[in-house]
Amino acid sequence: MLAWPRWSRRLAVGAAALGVAAVACAQPFINILTGGQSGVYYPVGVALSQIYAKELPNARVTTQVTRASAENLNLLQAGRGEVAFTLADTLSDAWKGNEEAGFKQKLDKLRGIAGLYNNYIQIVANADSGIRTLADLKGKRVSVGAARSGTELNAREILKAAGLSYADLGKVEYLPFGESVELMKNRQLDATLQSAGLGVASIRDLATAIRIVVIPVPPEVVAKVGDPAYQPAVIPANTYTGQTADVPTAAIPNFLVTHSGVPEETVYRTTKAMFEHLDALHAAHNAARAIKRETALKGMPIPLHPGAERYYREVGLLK
Repeated sequence: MLAWPRWSRRLAVGAAALGVAAVACAQPFINILTGGQSGVYYPVGVALSQIYAKELPNARVTTQVTRASAENLNLLQAGRGEVAFTLADTLSDAWKGNEEAGFKQKLDKLRGIAGLYNNYIQIVANADSGIRTLADLKGKRVSVGAARSGTELNAREILKAAGLSYADLGKVEYLPFGESVELMKNRQLDATLQSAGLGVASIRDLATAIRIVVIPVPPEVVAKVGDPAYQPAVIPANTYTGQTADVPTAAIPNFLVTHSGVPEETVYRTTKAMFEHLDALHAAHNAARAIKRETALKGMPIPLHPGAERYYREVGLLK
């Protein structure tokens, strides 16, 4: 076997060293999984991406439109995203591997970053439909959110607690927020259930186009869900045009999550950046004003990522 000339060996060693250095200095890639553009996840995700891009200048940051919670968690498990928004009950189902919720096996790579703000179950009907209560949804045309999305899972739970099923409805549409609103404007739907932060753009848009009624979800129905993630709450009067009174409903927390394969340093820096620039998140959407460092660990149903844990220890939230 022929020996390499000395200069060739030096060149090879030098190239290998450069390759190692390139890997060491590789830009972290951060893909933020959000939801539909008419919801709250998307504008808050865009604001988060801007924070990351500023505070981690070497990172490549993108924001992806998705079908929200359930899809986000499956994408994280597959390593096809680094940060994602999700509802608490969907996150719990994914961690347990609840097949009825669409998770055939436990998504064991999921890791927590922070608690965010509450979603509110917002059932909105055309004022001309005659719908005023949950029972009035029988025989009506209703959109329950994209199939297997967090919203659709919420819809199943709320209807079940009210003694209803999809079979009781006249027609069930599995549509994201924006498409549901367009069908309601065209009188092709009677009502839509949307699980989102207060003042969500889709319902604000609908309320300016037609007369709406926000349907109450009474506390006794919330209690029958039997999941601690569902808590009685109120949609304050005048949240939407034409809604002149407080409306009882259910609230469910949202979480920001990642997966175990994301480096500790990346999650530490992104967590720190988020909490040091809460003003930017608060400006992105009214619902995001509820995001606070002090409540970031409340109700977290999965283990924290070591990077997030490091940050919370640094600021004294964990001992």
